[in-house]
Formats: sequence, structure tokens, C-alpha cells
Amino acid sequence: MTSGYEEVYARWQSDPEGFWAEAAEAIHWYKKWDTVLDSSQKPFYRWFVGGETNTCYNCVDRHVDSGRGDQPALIYDSPITGAKRTLNYSDLKDEVSRFAGVLRQHGIEKGDRVIIYMSMVPQAAIAMLACARIGAVHSVVFGGFAANELATRIDDATPKMIVVTSCGIEPGRIVEYKPMVDGAIEMADHKPDTCIILQREQHPADLIPGRDVDWEEAMAAAEPVDCVPVLATDPLYILYTSGTTGVPKGVVRDNGGHLVAMAWSMPNVYGVEPGEVYWAASDLGWAVGHSYIVYGPLTYGCASILFEGKPVGTPDAGVFWRIISEHKCSVLFTAPTAFRAIKRDDPDGKLIQQYDLSSFRTLFLAGERSDPDTLEWAESQLGVPVIDHWWQTETGWVIGGNYSGLGLLPVKHGSASKPAPGFDVQIVDDNVNQVAAGETGAIVIKLPMPPGCLPTLWNNDDGYLSSYLEDFPGYYKTGDAGYKDEDGYLYIMSRTDDIINVAGHRLSTGGMEEILASHQDVAECAVIGVHDQLKGQVPIGFLVLKAGVNRPHEEIVDEIVSLVRTRIGAVASFRKATVVERLPKTRSGKILRGTMRRIADGEEFKMPATIDDPAILDEIGEALQGIGYAQ
Repeated sequence: MTSGYEEVYARWQSDPEGFWAEAAEAIHWYKKWDTVLDSSQKPFYRWFVGGETNTCYNCVDRHVDSGRGDQPALIYDSPITGAKRTLNYSDLKDEVSRFAGVLRQHGIEKGDRVIIYMSMVPQAAIAMLACARIGAVHSVVFGGFAANELATRIDDATPKMIVVTSCGIEPGRIVEYKPMVDGAIEMADHKPDTCIILQREQHPADLIPGRDVDWEEAMAAAEPVDCVPVLATDPLYILYTSGTTGVPKGVVRDNGGHLVAMAWSMPNVYGVEPGEVYWAASDLGWAVGHSYIVYGPLTYGCASILFEGKPVGTPDAGVFWRIISEHKCSVLFTAPTAFRAIKRDDPDGKLIQQYDLSSFRTLFLAGERSDPDTLEWAESQLGVPVIDHWWQTETGWVIGGNYSGLGLLPVKHGSASKPAPGFDVQIVDDNVNQVAAGETGAIVIKLPMPPGCLPTLWNNDDGYLSSYLEDFPGYYKTGDAGYKDEDGYLYIMSRTDDIINVAGHRLSTGGMEEILASHQDVAECAVIGVHDQLKGQVPIGFLVLKAGVNRPHEEIVDEIVSLVRTRIGAVASFRKATVVERLPKTRSGKILRGTMRRIADGEEFKMPATIDDPAILDEIGEALQGIGYAQ
């Protein structure tokens, strides 16, 4: 099938408001909008002004009302506990409407905030949808975030309620959530009125009388409530960007524009049909979890998999294939990190061969740059298209990708293909001049942004302007660097601050990582720029080797250095690399390159709030000392 992408993108370009008005017909409105796009308060643009809708009705009730109540909606699979549960749309409606009743009983009304601090269990999605049902604004905070980080979010969002699981369950350990919530409330200036506690049998929590309420008891006493119409421009949720310091940035998502973007993206980007099984292997605490575990698949009437596990170790690197096979999954969306971990543990794909993957059609990767080597490995092992697409917490859905529902464009490894309709993506220099094809620059998006993107930050319009709009007037600053090739394909090479300056030459660490990843013994890698008295900065590499590699590390490092010299040249000044057991990452799988750089340069650093395992930073420090850094 030839791609219809160019035609669709041109249609958006010629009539943006008409394009999105047509897309908006796919969702249910209590009242149609007065204005498709309100540009009267530039640069604060608002979509579907005057329209009234309800996100929960669109995700749940309308599928029941149209006779599809028996269709699976949420498929819960926890290899960590062995629990499995499928809720059809009728089940989901019953539980969501009842928990909305719990919220009401405890004084939560339209516009009130609720923080959700939970593990990957169905009740977390139910709590999100219940908030949406009555027009309350939810803020999901990744379960396990430290108490001080949670406290800053409590003070910023000022919630009336926190919904929490008693614990999270990791391979081999229990993480007690309730003490962290208690500690955060103690630290915070703002005090929520109520905490609803879902007791997990693996570690029930002690409840504080007068404030804490047991989830099951509250549900048993609650009456179900109906959906409440809200304005398209009313906030649906606040999601705090990961790794923030000081006052966190609360990305606001509205109801109307977000629904429209979700409803458009499911068939067009991911190429799925209502009733099919879709799986975003992420966490509800991240933007991917909001958009593509809960709201996107359910808006479109798919069955969505909620997975409590890891790509390796629960129990092995074959768990993804077990899930796909068992639940007849059509589309998987996950982070490249997951695949690098699978490739490291099962480089020959032996575990893949043990499962029937005949239902599986497409793999989508996002969250960080997909190195060509990992893409090629996934393609050869799975025999399905592997699509790298690029977006951000702030945008809520894809900025650049390959559009399965429109007919796939030719895949170029290392590229996030082409901008989605709604996104006018440009590559510019510091003076906002467009750069030539093939030349690296800052990636920006011409305003207005399409539906689904953040209209502002929570209670912080000034922060929205200074963080995203001031550096490049008339454009949104993505903070990413990259280039477009002569065919208009996008290449996202690194964060802007990962462009390093080696003796006056601007070089992308992402380009170097690509070369390191191509070495036959390397499972995963990172490149950072470190201070150098002579050249300003020089790159150093970190290598995680594939399972079973037992060659001398010095030999592998020499080969890596030679590879970079061959492919980029002496200009890169790439002379040092070190082998490590693992790389420091956030819980969403992003490599903490900035922290690694600060360790290497001997600078003070704050422990990132989202770090997966703090102990790893000591390992990185030792490895760096072995090559003359972090002294």
C-alpha cells in the first residue's frame, strides 16, 4: 500500500482548522464548539472553545451505550505477582462510576485536584477515569517517587485527596508507598483532606484514622455517579515533567483537544481497529501511560494491556513475547531501552521463537532515540515493521513518526520519519534561521501547536513562556537537536545540551552512540561530553556488553575508538571509553547523561528524582575514575 501521508499532511496545511474540526467529529460532544481555534490570547492558543464533552464518557460509557459492553477494555497482567484480570467495558463503567461516587462522597467536585500515587494495577486507571468522569483534575505521580519530590507536587497541585496503593512490587522487593505519602504530606505546606488506600496483600499499610480510607470499604459504600459535561478547555490532568528541580513543571492537558488528538492518532499513527488489543509497555506515571495505556486505546474502543513487570527478569527476556502471544496483541509501543535490555539478554532471539506472534503487526519505539542497531535487530527477529516515533510529555502524542494507518513511508533507520499533521517542525540556528538539509540545529515547532499539546503549565503561565516560547519567538522549543534530510525526514540526535563543542566543532553525541551501538559486542551505550582544557569538550563512551561476551575490555574499547575515528574522523577526539555493568536511567528508561557528565567533571549534582537505582551512580563514578575522570 502506498502511503497517503503526504496528501493528509497537505490537507492539514491548507486548512488547519477544517482538518481538526473534521477530526473532532470522531468524539462525543454534549455541545459543539463555538470556535475551533482561539488565537485571541497569543501565544496562549485554545482548541474547541465553547465545546462541552467528557473524557470518561468517550472512553467508557459510549462503548457500553453502543452495545460493546462485553468487549475487553483493560487486560491486567502482572508477572511480578502472577495476577491477571480482564475488565470489559461494562465492568470498567461499573467500577469507574462507583469510584467517582467515592470521590464525591469525600467532597471532590469539578475542578478539584486528586493526586494518584499507585503501582501498575487496574485501580490506578480506574481512579484516573473516575476523576475525568466528574471533572476533577488528576495528577499521577510515579509510584515510588521520593517523599520530598511528592511533597513539591502536593504543594503545586494542592490536591484535596491522594489515592495510593499500600506498596509497589519490584522483582525481589517490596516498595512501601504509604510511608512515602505520609512523609510527603508531613513535609508539604498543603495538606490533603483524604487518602484512599488500596491495600495490596503483599504489604498492607497502617491507616491514619480520620484521614485514610480503605479503597474496598469506600467502594462498597459508594453510589455510582454519571459523567459531568466539562468545557473542552477545562483541564483533564496535570503531569509533572520528570527530573525537575525546584518548582516542578506541571504540564496541563485539556479535555477536548486531547480527546481529538487521541482519537485521530489511534487509527492513523498506530493503525489499529476498535476491538483490537493494543499494548503500551510503559507506566501510568508517564505521558505514554496517560495517552496510550488509558485515554487513546479506550477512546478508540481498543483493549489496552496494563502490564506490571519488566522487559527482562520477570521472569526472563521472553515476557514481552508471552504477553503478545497470550493476549493476541496487534501493536506494541515501548521504549528502545526495553529492547536493548532484551537484546542484551537474548541476542539470538531464541526466546522469541518459543511464542506464537501471528497476531503481532507493528512495533513502535519512543521515549528516547532509537539507535539503528536496535531497530535492525528488532526487525530481523520479529519480521514486522519497527517504527521509531518521537514526541514529548508536553505534546502528549507524536510529533514525528511513520503513520501505519495512512500506509507506511519507507523506513530510514535512525530517523523518526516525518512530522504529524498539526506539527510544522523546523530546524533552526540560534537566530531562528532555518538551516540547510543535513545540518544539525535546534528543533522547533511553529505555533500554534495542534490539539492535545499543553496549553500552559499549571498555575505558571510565566514558566510556560520562559521554558518553551521565549528562546525562539513564534515557535515552541522542543529542547532537542537534530536535522532534516533532503527528503524531509527528521533525525532526533540528542537533547540540545547533548551537542558538544570539540575545538569549535559542534558534534552530536547521538551520532557517536549510533557508531558504538553498531559494534557486535555492545548491547547498550552512552556518550557524554566532558570538560577538556585544550578542546573545551571531548566525548567519552560507556559500554554495556551483550550477555556472554568475555573478550578483554581493553580490546573492545580499542575497536570502538577505531570505529569512531573511521566513521567521524579525528575531529571527534574520541579516545576513551569504559565498560560498565549498566547505565543510570530514569524509571521510564531515559539515560541520565547530564548526571553522568556532572560526575565526570567533578561537579555537584542533585540525585535525579526519577532515577531507577541510585546505587548505580557510585558504579559510574568508579568506572570514570578508571579512565581518569571524577577525581
